Amino acid sequence: MKKKFIVMVVGILMILGLTGCAQTGTDKPTDQAVEKITFVLDWTPNTNHTGVYAAKELGYFQDAGLEVDIIQPPEGGALPLVAAGKAEFTVSFQEEIAAAITSNNPLDVIAVGTILQHNTSGIISLKKDDILSPKDMENKVYATWDTPVEKAILKQVITKDGGNYDNVKMIPNTVTDIISALQSNVDAVWIFYGWDGVATKVKGLDTNFFAFKDIDPVLDFYTPVIAASQTYLNQNGDTAKKFLAAVAKGYEYAIANPEEAAKILVKNAPEVDLDIATASQKYLADQYKAEAKQWGYIDEKRWDNFYTWMYENKLISRKLDSQTGFTNVYLPK
Repeated sequence: MKKKFIVMVVGILMILGLTGCAQTGTDKPTDQAVEKITFVLDWTPNTNHTGVYAAKELGYFQDAGLEVDIIQPPEGGALPLVAAGKAEFTVSFQEEIAAAITSNNPLDVIAVGTILQHNTSGIISLKKDDILSPKDMENKVYATWDTPVEKAILKQVITKDGGNYDNVKMIPNTVTDIISALQSNVDAVWIFYGWDGVATKVKGLDTNFFAFKDIDPVLDFYTPVIAASQTYLNQNGDTAKKFLAAVAKGYEYAIANPEEAAKILVKNAPEVDLDIATASQKYLADQYKAEAKQWGYIDEKRWDNFYTWMYENKLISRKLDSQTGFTNVYLPK
């Protein structure tokens, strides 16, 4: 009896062992294989981030053996977290990366892909204020973040348009509600059209808008981008590639299914207005990839031109070598 029992136990263990091997051999990763990643946003959730939420919601990260935690940025910004190894990826901007890598205490950060192919930012105003081009900002009230790069860009486009930058009435004001701001004493605000510009249309405001890239091609820089630290990439290159492949798949989904993508965003961030999110997703469906062959690709010439412009305008302390601050190596082929 004891002998039979031992044979039975051995048989059961063998079956369980075979079952475990069979499960490990499936496409789905085991719990032990899951790698955890922290992804830090640049701001509150919006349609710039939808591809990442879609990748999580639709199981693209899980299929790649990743567990991704999406968090909002700390008060001091996200780049220091990534540089210090406290988070793996974050949303950043080309100009922010330039400042980070040329500071007196350079940060170990690098862009690994762009969320949008072109700079959709520019100046919005109410139609009644007749600000049709940059020179029309003269003697108008502009809500400024009071940053050097912002002011240099404004000076560039206003001067190029034949206006006098010094005649713009600047008031420090970090606008969080574009609808309210335009109906106050503010005449003009810098926005990213894909969210705030679309929001004004949804809410029925008659506005004028001009994009910086349409005034001067050098201002068609990359914003926003996804960044990581080079140290992390050197040590976790395969994981980075899996993460970006899943993210790319998420943005491709948002391109093909803007209405469903908007619902995914709102499900994960209920505070977001669904009507604005839906209209924004439809607009960004043509912006995520634009004319590029693949999502995330950064053009070397455009990247370098903007960094040269930043150096010439004394916005960074040293001239950067070509291809500094970004890489396309980890994007899916």
